[in-house]
Amino acid sequence: MNKRRRQARRTREGEIVSYSSVFRSDLFANRHIVVTGGGSGIGRCTAHELAALGAAIALVGRTESKLAAVAGEIADAGGAPATIHVCDIRDEPTVAATVTAILEQHGRIDGLVNNAGGQFHAPLKHISQKGFDTVVRNNLTGGFLMARECFTQWMEDNGGAIVNIIADMWNAMPGMGHSGAARAGMLSLTETAAVEWQYAGVRVNAVAPGWIASSGMDTYPEEIKPMLRALPQFVPLKRWGTESEVSAAIVFLLSEAAGFITGSCLRVDGGAPNARGHFPMADHDKAPAYNGFHLAETPRLLRYE
Repeated sequence: MNKRRRQARRTREGEIVSYSSVFRSDLFANRHIVVTGGGSGIGRCTAHELAALGAAIALVGRTESKLAAVAGEIADAGGAPATIHVCDIRDEPTVAATVTAILEQHGRIDGLVNNAGGQFHAPLKHISQKGFDTVVRNNLTGGFLMARECFTQWMEDNGGAIVNIIADMWNAMPGMGHSGAARAGMLSLTETAAVEWQYAGVRVNAVAPGWIASSGMDTYPEEIKPMLRALPQFVPLKRWGTESEVSAAIVFLLSEAAGFITGSCLRVDGGAPNARGHFPMADHDKAPAYNGFHLAETPRLLRYE
């Protein structure tokens, strides 16, 4: 029986009730990790996997009810009790106070998953300054504030690992130029922090998800949903990615196995940025998805393809 199956807990009826990770079950024992945007999507999935691997999780987000629901799920799956911290990462004093509160409850911060963010679909000519600023603050400024506070309040003296979640913004991001600009900025910030914070033994890396079947897809307007459903045809692996595949990349970069990796970006995008229109790609189903998240659900957008 492989390790992934050993880690999955089941009821008598055979239902999987905990995360089925490819990593060893005690990988993050006695580690405390902050996950922003932990109330849904990739953040929720990553929090579950880290908890299944022994980590004590601090869930950060703007909606208390969502954070509480995820904390309850983690407890039901047998993980250590997760703490919840309501925070608007765009507000500097609130971020500083939140990191202080996390340290008061956890005593340490070994890792930060800088996942919180958000954007809306619009062409550049229709984006107001307020809309542009809001997305940049969500996807760049807030991540900087969280990383800086975790560093100055704990990691500078104790080391740690930070993983910043960006996006597949290579070769432009039409329809989301504000997000593409912010994500590119976060990649540069990642590379800079890896150099500036090296003296503290802090590793800083990024994960860039491509087109992932996550709950966030259902927030986009109806008029672009046909375009979204067609996206796998532009991916060499010919499918959507899963939240679990992004989470696995994050877990790896937080782990000791990535001890000599810093200032890097791990793409989880099925090779989409490498595809070129002049080179035909055959349809196939030979790249099966990995999905270890026992609570994963297919977005409504993709249920009627």
